[in-house]
Amino acid sequence: MTTEEYISTIDAMVVQPFPEVTYVDSSGEGGPEHHVRELQVSRDFWDEDDGQAWAKAEAELQACLNDLAARLTTRWGHAFVVDLGPYLSASCEGEPVPEPLDYLSQQVVSMQVWPLPDSGRWLALALGQADKELPLILFAAVGRASALDFNSSGRS
Repeated sequence: MTTEEYISTIDAMVVQPFPEVTYVDSSGEGGPEHHVRELQVSRDFWDEDDGQAWAKAEAELQACLNDLAARLTTRWGHAFVVDLGPYLSASCEGEPVPEPLDYLSQQVVSMQVWPLPDSGRWLALALGQADKELPLILFAAVGRASALDFNSSGRS
């Protein structure tokens, strides 16, 4: 996909109603409070010994993330970084973690977040990998502001 196609996907996500029930499909997953899309997925790394293929894939996806982030920053201002480690720890300890933070924290270390003013939502971009042999994934996610403790204006 091209940057324009990714932006189109993101634009659709930010206005798409959240579904009443949780779903998983070929492009991502969602539920009553979120949408997650896999914008780009690398190959897997089961046969990777020297790390070169991983490094190349990571550089490619990071460049794509940086390009998208620049475009979104022009639109919504600077993003802030959310560390997903505390959400993963809470989930592992059996504490409830709102979606999509629970799902993303299992694959992503941190995400860039743009509050979407007056919508009660936020948009995030993140690069993650569930395990070292699995593909790298460039995610876009939309969640309810309450999942990150934003008020209705989009500020925390």
